[in-house]
Amino acid sequence: RYDEAINAADRFIKLHPGDPDVAYAYYMIGISYYERIVDVGRDQDFTRLALISLEEIVRRFPDSKYAQDARLKVDLARDHLAGKEMDVGMYYLTRGQYGAAINRFRTVIEQHQTTSHVPEALHRLTEAYLSLGIVDEAQTAAAVLGHNYPGSTWYLESYALITGVDLRPVEDEKS
Repeated sequence: RYDEAINAADRFIKLHPGDPDVAYAYYMIGISYYERIVDVGRDQDFTRLALISLEEIVRRFPDSKYAQDARLKVDLARDHLAGKEMDVGMYYLTRGQYGAAINRFRTVIEQHQTTSHVPEALHRLTEAYLSLGIVDEAQTAAAVLGHNYPGSTWYLESYALITGVDLRPVEDEKS
């Protein structure tokens, strides 16, 4: 009964803004949204609401016992939103809609820099730019990838796309 919990916590905050338990009320709102986050293939409204609510806890109550958990959940919510952008970007990329794909991958890089999706987003940008024949931009994306994630599989794949030289380790055929 998440909606009821959110409404009750909102009422408590409005009626008792100076109460020591107001941090808990904010936390309950954030958790009520966070618990309803679904896979990246679905609408991300609850993820966005959870992120806003949890960031509020971190900002307003940084020393509370709820702030540490809120920080962790903020990171997970951001990663989830970046995953959604990647999912949509891949949809466009596989359908040859490179401009739309580029916009999604750039969103990951610009708005979700601290997530685990950035290396792949840079690689996918390289792919999309090469598909459009924009070699300079592809090289720039690959260079940023190589500078920030030099040993990643995504960099090795981008390097192979740009140079035609595959540096990825050869897999053992017996496995």
